[in-house]
Amino acid sequence: MATRVVQWGSGNVGRQALTAVLARDDMELVGLYVTNSAKAGLDAGELAGASPIGVRATNSIDEIVALDADVVLHMPLPSLVYGDDPGADVANFVRLLSSGKNVVTTVGYMYPKVYGEELMGSLAAACAAGNTAFHGTGYNPGWFGDLLPLLMTGLSLHVETIDIQEITNFQFYPSPEIMFDMMKFGKIPEDLGDTTSRYRQWLDGLFTEAVQMVADGLGAPTDSVESNRELWVADTDLETAAGTVAAGTVAGQRYQWTISDRGHPVVRQETVWRMHESAAPQWPQGDWSLRITGKPTMSVSLPHRWNSHGLASTAAHAVNVVPYLLEAGSGVKTFIDLPLVAGRGAYRRP
Repeated sequence: MATRVVQWGSGNVGRQALTAVLARDDMELVGLYVTNSAKAGLDAGELAGASPIGVRATNSIDEIVALDADVVLHMPLPSLVYGDDPGADVANFVRLLSSGKNVVTTVGYMYPKVYGEELMGSLAAACAAGNTAFHGTGYNPGWFGDLLPLLMTGLSLHVETIDIQEITNFQFYPSPEIMFDMMKFGKIPEDLGDTTSRYRQWLDGLFTEAVQMVADGLGAPTDSVESNRELWVADTDLETAAGTVAAGTVAGQRYQWTISDRGHPVVRQETVWRMHESAAPQWPQGDWSLRITGKPTMSVSLPHRWNSHGLASTAAHAVNVVPYLLEAGSGVKTFIDLPLVAGRGAYRRP
């Protein structure tokens, strides 16, 4: 019997997932939630650029909750950054899980324990009420900076430090909603604020999830997480696939998150994000890289623009996990709950 799927969101990532679900023999689309009222009532197949399939999009959460479905693929812009209600995503998770629908999301929550017992308790209670499972995934975080290093630690006798570096040029990324509305490129630096801004809080939470999950996957004791940021401002207008980044606005963002054991860095993850190839020439250039220092010391690098479609990969990682999530039983499921994390307990403080 095909898995009955609800697609939540039909933007740049959601549309990729919608297309993937429609192409699979083991999945049946039974619902589509859209935030844009202009899309409500349109056929899901047509929104995916295909023939009509008889499933109409709705912007009613009540209608989605009432559906008979196995899983919801949740892919809106994150409410922690976008919209009037920062807690909307978690509230929707609880409603969906409690109604008997498993949930896979790409807005974060890959390791929700970092947000405290109240949030974890809410998700766990909803899973118990609906006999359902919850899983967060993505691209980075969600694959490169957490799942891949955890997989590689299966080759380790011991691990001292893991260093992850993502270097991305978004010049050809065709999503103004993500680049300008969510990630705040094209804003004056003051508009990005400091650690109190919703965007910064979301990023710090997202990457704290990643470094904490890797550290826990190693069995490493940790006592602090540090976040650092640099911004780069364009001195001329820059043309990108998402639109124009005006002179005097942010065209580069560089962050580092470090989780430590008594001053020793266990996991360091750095992101270098540019809106144009000419932005921030003094910052690191080149490949995405992963280095595990220990016995043995190992490194992996992926060439610049190694992935031709990050939006598709983000959607794919969520769609592809569905059969495994349904087999995993109820509860909040993270990567370190799976048997693939073979290096657990391999951490050794030098």
